[in-house]
Amino acid sequence: MKRRIFLSMCLLAVLTILLSGAMTFAVVYRQIFHIMQREIEKEAFYISASLENVEDPVPVLQNVSTKAHRITLIASDGTVLFDNAEKPENTENHRNRPEVLAALKNGIGKSVRLSRTLGKQTFYCAVLLKNGMVLRVANVVDSVYSAMLNFVPYTLLIIAVTIAFALFIASRETKKIVEPINALNLQNPLSNEVYDELSPLLMRIAQQNKQIEDQMRALREKHEEFNAITENMNEGLILLNEKADILSINKSAIHIFGGHDRNSYLNKNIITLSRDLTLRAAVKKALEGDHCEEILEMGSCHYRITANPVWANGQVKGAVVLILDITERYAAEQMRREFSANVSHELKTPLTSILGYAEIIKNRMVKEEDIPRFAERIYNEARHLISLIDDIIKLSRLDEEHIDIPRKKVSLLELAKKVCARLEPLAKEKGVTVTVSGDKGVVLGIEEILEQMIYNLCDNAIKYNKKNGRVDVTILQQDNKVILTVSDTGIGIPKEHQSRVFERFYRVDKSRSSRTGGTGLGLSIVKHGAMHHNAKIELESQPGQGTTIRVIFPVPHS
Repeated sequence: MKRRIFLSMCLLAVLTILLSGAMTFAVVYRQIFHIMQREIEKEAFYISASLENVEDPVPVLQNVSTKAHRITLIASDGTVLFDNAEKPENTENHRNRPEVLAALKNGIGKSVRLSRTLGKQTFYCAVLLKNGMVLRVANVVDSVYSAMLNFVPYTLLIIAVTIAFALFIASRETKKIVEPINALNLQNPLSNEVYDELSPLLMRIAQQNKQIEDQMRALREKHEEFNAITENMNEGLILLNEKADILSINKSAIHIFGGHDRNSYLNKNIITLSRDLTLRAAVKKALEGDHCEEILEMGSCHYRITANPVWANGQVKGAVVLILDITERYAAEQMRREFSANVSHELKTPLTSILGYAEIIKNRMVKEEDIPRFAERIYNEARHLISLIDDIIKLSRLDEEHIDIPRKKVSLLELAKKVCARLEPLAKEKGVTVTVSGDKGVVLGIEEILEQMIYNLCDNAIKYNKKNGRVDVTILQQDNKVILTVSDTGIGIPKEHQSRVFERFYRVDKSRSSRTGGTGLGLSIVKHGAMHHNAKIELESQPGQGTTIRVIFPVPHS
């Protein structure tokens, strides 16, 4: 802009100077031409006055002749009597020359034309003498040009100086014009004190700034809202462009693939995040325009990858990848299948035994004295079957998210004493000593479920104990929690089984479980009961040294 203003001002100055010079030259030329005309007229009158009383003017003209002007004496019939530029005999008749005709008619005549004799543009002034002759004085126009040429060097110098000064002024004025514009505060356009002509522009800029600010605020709010949603998602979310470069990624996706710094992945290919073939295949299919769902296994975790293409103007411009953690669902499904298989097996085993013994008795294939023993086996299997069904029913009720039983304050110490009193016959049979001690341990819960939890813990501690072993049940009440601890001196649980003993139908030693009559659901009932009471379970065990299980309950608010 500064350059354009400068060039425009320079061009205007130069054109003005040149035009002014040309006009000045024309005016001076015209002025000099008029001066030359007046001088010739004066000279013509002076010479004609000196010839008024002379009979033969030729000798006089020869004496006054000058090379500055052409002097011609013409007879009334047009014959040239004298000419200081050409010999009279060489000239043609001048009767029809305009200035001569005008002089013969009016006493004086003037004209400007191309001289046939001199071959130059010439100014003529003719005066009629008293003797009837015509005196003509002439001067070529070239003498005007010659006079003008004398001024050319000075004129050019003046033009050069004027142009230089004009360039200096143009540069200075351009700077003065542009400086306020360069100093404009575009963040707050209306605060500028500058040319009035810029006021509409500044007002428009102010309006656009406000629109841009509003749009940016809306974009920031949407961006913050988008980040707030995606960053608090448990699911992983990745946005890709058509080249599979990562445009956005939330922290859940980074955590799933073991990444750390988000900036390490932005605007980089998806393979910088993970080289897993399942992920890459899903992304490739989405970028080809197809919806894709895949299951991704990473260690013990399972994820469902859902990849969808992003379309714009009929072309795939990117992809959205959603990663759902289905580990628990997958485990639950696996557990459901295992549970179904285990239930079928656990129910089929006693029923097959009952059916077999009953069929033997029915067909009278047993001795009379063996019938009581067979009946006892049928009774034991039926009792085990009923116990198993009862545990399944209990577990099914605990699987429900909401149990419609009112909660109340329950003393774990009183409840433990009650449970251990019920288990005293079993403890005597196994030769195990059971003790209950500690604080009152009041918790807010469902008494029936709490009783089942304590019963199963103590029942397992007695059944899997050693001869003359011990089971110690203690309740410790602290400021913000109540701890129920059941310790035994039994066979213990190997470390590799400790993470799975709370699963349904899971048995460390299946043969021993069969002998003790366990259903394999006791600790699973304890686990689900603890979940309903927001309690936490801790297990410590060493093979051959016994097991300690703690259930930590939150203290109810007063």
